[in-house]
Amino acid sequence: MLGTLTILFLALQLRLVAGHASIWHPSMWGFNVTESTFHYDNRPVSPLQHYSFDQWWFHGHLDYPPHPQDVFELPAGQNVTTEITCDKAATSFHDTNAPDSGKSIIDPNDPDNVCPGQPISEFHTKGLDDVKGCALAIAYKSNVSDVAMEDFTVFSVNQTCVWTRFTDFSVPKDMPPCPDGKCICAFFWIHSPDSGGEQNYMNGFQCNVTNSVSNVPVAQSQVARRCGADPLLGKVDAVAGNCTYGAKQPLYWFQAENNTLFEGAHSPPFYNDLYNFKDGAQNDIFQGFYESIPVPSAFQTKLPILAVPSSSSGSGSGSGSGSSSAPEPASNSTSSGSAPASSASSLPSPSSSGKKTCRSRNSTSTAAKKRRSNLSIRSSARAALDARAAAPPPSGHGPAARPAGSFMSRVLGTGRQHRQRSSQRFH
Repeated sequence: MLGTLTILFLALQLRLVAGHASIWHPSMWGFNVTESTFHYDNRPVSPLQHYSFDQWWFHGHLDYPPHPQDVFELPAGQNVTTEITCDKAATSFHDTNAPDSGKSIIDPNDPDNVCPGQPISEFHTKGLDDVKGCALAIAYKSNVSDVAMEDFTVFSVNQTCVWTRFTDFSVPKDMPPCPDGKCICAFFWIHSPDSGGEQNYMNGFQCNVTNSVSNVPVAQSQVARRCGADPLLGKVDAVAGNCTYGAKQPLYWFQAENNTLFEGAHSPPFYNDLYNFKDGAQNDIFQGFYESIPVPSAFQTKLPILAVPSSSSGSGSGSGSGSSSAPEPASNSTSSGSAPASSASSLPSPSSSGKKTCRSRNSTSTAAKKRRSNLSIRSSARAALDARAAAPPPSGHGPAARPAGSFMSRVLGTGRQHRQRSSQRFH
């Protein structure tokens, strides 16, 4: 009997210290997958490495879909606040976590903590200057079965991810509407090689672009190229001519098959300037944004030329010809997702994503809160989510109902009660 209890205790401890991280929302495929759903641990937070295509594509969760009406809304031109943690029990959706009977592990003294009670190494970083960025990508198809790897386009990047539970992503203002009111999106993350073995992460979810004011389609995405400053590999300066400009695919890497990037385990690709993923909205992903894009290479000296936007469009995705009057670029050091300039002399060169002050997880709590307070949506979102998290869990394992039209519905999706499908029931 004692041996059995010891084994159970060790199993519980193993589960609690198993780090990694995932985005969490009822619109996800695999939202209700637990340790026992598969013959191996395939929870959304579990890393993907050396997997077959069926295992890593959508995290192997295509047979565990969300309810058709659970959709994550993406308001064009605004920020969306996501929850990224090591365990669903550390999110406002803890009451859907059947193995924990709805118990929350959110730290009341630091509710923004990604892995409550655990060191920051559990989400694979040594400090704020060691995070490498996360991305959201979109495929303009409403049926997940029709989505191929090349259909995804990265539309938003947060270069200081994973670092806080509440993480903002900026949506480009020119995002066109989704077909039939629904697109397929995914969260992607590759962490620093300095804290734990290398891995890749992908979590798919249903999404929809709202407040759309443009019908200009997203351009065909291309494979991103390593072009930024890379001091660890002896490359002090960026090579702007070697970058992929415009729409870029996610970084498909480190799997047993269907990789598009083949960097080694000690030089992984990242969602930051190293691969020309600027921080914030990726505003240059639309058709007609560039008049021309030279073929990238390590020896390319020509750089992309911006198209001249039409006078009626008033947006960076407008079409036109000629480069003499292309708009001046914003400063690369102060803008998120800023468009490259129209000439070689002013095109911002990619760099290593910039140094940040390295601080302990606890010492950065105040700074993180201050950073969030500067975003108009964040403060309200957090208040709404924390209020939801503090509420007593309902009976059973389903989530508590959220009021229709609440702030949750506008920021984190539809806000309707998650409907647990028979194919997703807990084991």
